[in-house]
Formats: sequence, C-alpha cells, structure tokens
Amino acid sequence: MRHLFLMDPIGGIRIDKDSTFALMTEAQRRGDEVLYALVDDLYARDGVAGVRARSATLKRVQGEHAVLGPPTDLSLGDVDIVWMRKDPPFHIDYIFNTYLLDLPRRPTIVVNAPEGLRAMNEKAWAVRFPELVPTTLITQSLGQLRAFAEELGKIVVKPLDGNGGEGVFVVSKDDPNIGVIMEMSTRHGQRKVMAQRYLPEAKRGDKRIILVDGEPAGAILRVPQGVDHRGNMHAGAIVEKTTLTPREQEICDVIGSRLAAAGQVFVGIDVIGDWLTEVNVTSPTGIHEINAFDGVSLEARILDAAVARWTRSGS
Repeated sequence: MRHLFLMDPIGGIRIDKDSTFALMTEAQRRGDEVLYALVDDLYARDGVAGVRARSATLKRVQGEHAVLGPPTDLSLGDVDIVWMRKDPPFHIDYIFNTYLLDLPRRPTIVVNAPEGLRAMNEKAWAVRFPELVPTTLITQSLGQLRAFAEELGKIVVKPLDGNGGEGVFVVSKDDPNIGVIMEMSTRHGQRKVMAQRYLPEAKRGDKRIILVDGEPAGAILRVPQGVDHRGNMHAGAIVEKTTLTPREQEICDVIGSRLAAAGQVFVGIDVIGDWLTEVNVTSPTGIHEINAFDGVSLEARILDAAVARWTRSGS
C-alpha cells in the first residue's frame, strides 16, 4: 500500500514520543510505501488535489531517523491512505488544507476524515454531551466570564484553538490577575474562549484515552508536577500506567460511535475525574507510552483500522 503522511517537519520530531513516527515505521515494517510531506506542499489544479512529496525511509536512531528522497509531484488519488497529522493550532489555514483533502475520490481515504476535523473542534465538540462535561461556558464576553468565575469560585479558561496546555489558565474569582487573564484570553473581547468549572481531581491526573475507530484501545494518566496545573506531557507532566473506570467506559460508549461514523479513526480523549474535557482528533499522541505500559502495538491496531476502511471504500 501507499501511505502519505502530512505532518510537521520530520527532522524536528522526537522519535521516542512522536505518534506519527510510530505509524510511519509500522507502515514501513509491513513493506508499504511511506511518503512524507508538509501541509504547505498540498495544492489543487482543476479540481484535482496534488502534493509535492518525498519518499521516506525510517530508522529508529534519533537524528538519523528519516532519509528522504527527492520531491515528486503526485495526485492524492494515487495514494491509498493520506494521514493528516499536522499538529494544532487549528486555524483558518488548517481548514483550507482540509478542503483540499476533500478532493480525492475513493478508494483513497484520509485519516482522520477532513469533514470530522472541521466539525469536531477539540475543545468545543464535547459540549454537545452536557452530561459528560463539566459546567461550561463559551463566550468572548468579559462580563460573562467574570460572572461565571463569581458563580463557580474557580474556573479554567482556555483557547478553542490551542494544544499542549498552551494558554490554559486556572482562575479564582478573587484572583487579582483575573481581569488581565480574561483580556489576554479573549484578546479584549474579540475571541471566544472556553471556561469550565475547575476540577480538583486534576491534581491527581488527566487521563488520555486512545480510541481506535470508536473503541477504547488504551490509556495513560498524565500527572502534573510541582505548581504547574497542566496535565500535558509538553508541560512536564509525568505519565503513569492506568486502566479505564466504568464512567470512562461510559464516556467512550457515548461518543465512540459518533467519532467512528465521522471517519475519526485515531482519537485521543481527555478525562479528569468523571468528566470529559477534550476530544483530540487532529494529531493525538500517547502511542509510545501506552505501548510501553501495556505491551501492545497501538500503531498496528490503528493501521489495521485504516486499512479496513480503505478496503471497504473500494468495495
């Protein structure tokens, strides 16, 4: 098979952490062709999507992990599976690229499907399940945010397009910096943000659960360190082995079929205590850590799911 991976520059990744690298090496292990490109290399002419891609030979040696061939123009329709693995932020240019990813016809498939990438904002999509998420407000009104903090005492404020814990604030109603934080987060009332009830359970960890075609496939617990409240590995959280609780299984049961129906093959959801906080569809991570704790190969399961979808798309 022929796989195209659209991602951030491959030279700068950490091969022991990067989930895209794990997927690429699994495709190579199977004897499949692996192609690499940046989203900047996408284009379309006369309704046909193309890309300037390079062949990639992978090796598990940091710094020597990718040998790339010369750039070659090809149609996305000549690829079996296109893996959209560009990291957030999710901005208008990201959306423009998903329009190009809509153009290839069957049996070519895109993982994750572009219509789902557009519709399932990683922060906001979960609010359609109010029984699963903490009390939530999405607004750009400084007055509404202040009233929300006054009502709940302590809240979390985060941008709708962020990742890795960037721009996430914990704010108490009597915090002397509350005004500045609200102004910065909303860009003085010009940008909508999400505010949620602060969950004290966050101190014990933020659970990342990987769903493959809507089914939970593994989980890790990310525990904040020191005074930093964020349970993100980018922010220094440590990772611990964990399993799913009945409530977490319930959350997966409720949203899993919706994700699978929207073509979201590889998804990472975040749960704090009993509450769903994020649904990550763009480029979730956690493969290496779950593999190490559970003795599994999540990348193999994800590729199997993608290949099964490709097979069905050609039938």
